[in-house]
Amino acid sequence: MAQDAAVTGIPPRAPRNPIDRYFRISQRGSTMPREIRGGLATFFTMAYILVLNPLILGGATDKLGHHLNNAQLVTSTALVAAVMTIIMGVGGNLPLAIAAGLGLNGVVAFQLAPQMTWPQAMGLVVIEGAVICVLVVTGLRQAIMAAIPLPLKQAISVGIGLFVAFIGFVDAGFVTRIKTPDATTPVQLGIDNVLRGWPTIIFCFGVLLTLVLLIRKVRGAILISIVVSTVLAMILNAIVTVPKHGWGLTTPTLPDKIVALPDFGLVGKVDLIGGFASAGAVTAVLFVFTLVLSDFFDAMGTIIGVSNEAGLVDEKGHLPGIGRVLFIDGLAAMAGGAASASSNTCFVESTAGVGEGARTGFSNLVTGVLFALAMFFSPLVGIVPSQAAAPALVVVGFLLMTQVKDIPWTKFEIAIPAFLTIILMPFTYSITNGIGAGFLAYVVLQVAVGKVRRIHWLLWVVAAFFAVYFAIHPIEAWLGVH
Repeated sequence: MAQDAAVTGIPPRAPRNPIDRYFRISQRGSTMPREIRGGLATFFTMAYILVLNPLILGGATDKLGHHLNNAQLVTSTALVAAVMTIIMGVGGNLPLAIAAGLGLNGVVAFQLAPQMTWPQAMGLVVIEGAVICVLVVTGLRQAIMAAIPLPLKQAISVGIGLFVAFIGFVDAGFVTRIKTPDATTPVQLGIDNVLRGWPTIIFCFGVLLTLVLLIRKVRGAILISIVVSTVLAMILNAIVTVPKHGWGLTTPTLPDKIVALPDFGLVGKVDLIGGFASAGAVTAVLFVFTLVLSDFFDAMGTIIGVSNEAGLVDEKGHLPGIGRVLFIDGLAAMAGGAASASSNTCFVESTAGVGEGARTGFSNLVTGVLFALAMFFSPLVGIVPSQAAAPALVVVGFLLMTQVKDIPWTKFEIAIPAFLTIILMPFTYSITNGIGAGFLAYVVLQVAVGKVRRIHWLLWVVAAFFAVYFAIHPIEAWLGVH
């Protein structure tokens, strides 16, 4: 019990009830209302996965040309997110919500499925989760996290801050990709470098409202902004004309039907070994390796970033009880595969809940229950447009960015890896790529300055794996894998 107080620096308070005692709410300097607000904020900032995951998986076909049913995908996505988020809250006691991992679902949809059936692809996802659990049980995953130098952990948090802020700007349409082949820049402001339309106004309003409330230390700043912006968006959508797809994936309007029964048709549709026969053993192993590496370090970066922001790590950057957290994350990957929802992992959007004051796993109960309810209220899933939720990500990005001051920028052998970690997360739209580049640069530069003894042997191993990760396509070509 005293360990939490030492980590957060907050004097312990006597628990007020059994729930407070179990989750250590008072001990971590939080309150029940804060945890509830945090759970709500986290749900609203990541609820988009209920739309996006079915869109990605449902838009792809497997080797036989089969599509996954969209309604069933919504149910599976919400089911696994609800169950695993609650398990993380009860078992890990951290404000870390879980859902289908973006990027991971792209690998499943566009790399695995074309070479096998959907059940076989999801079988490889289950195997990936099992491998991660084995790494946790053997202590390797925790040891790797403990071997990472503190400045690199801080850089991971800062990089995630930029990454989530970039996600917020992109989701809101404030920043867009230039699609013409002769474009001189990859992204632009709005459309043709001009901010247009009411949805953009809602986003700008939401960002400014959140910042004003935050600066004035208003409790519930993020959640208030999301609710107010959503109501305003619904009003505007009813009285003005917004072009088709102007709001993106979610239009802020009340649906004709509010309640619908969930369809569990995809749950359990898994073939654990068929993928090795359909795609070939070498290809299947490489697929599992890619999933493990991406999930492993995406989750690691997210756990570090969220825990740092919540003040739950000690002065050495260690998180108490990390073994349970990592094991649950591995179980989430297995559960995602078993329900055909793709690999599930910790969500970086959990920082929205932390920004709202969440410090314990109790907030996960709120988020998990909302995901469970979403299965029955799937028509209402799309009521919060990205323009109303995205401001929370921008503000949380700022909060995470403040850790940049603690990185020793005058020590180039540390600063350069930290720099690469930070910039490559948003620049490549991948937490894993940023971590990988930072680790590789750290090992190379430590050798260059004659500080080989400072490199933990596990970092050598991890750097070697990342070298393979970045060179996966040349390796596949050399092995004759297509």
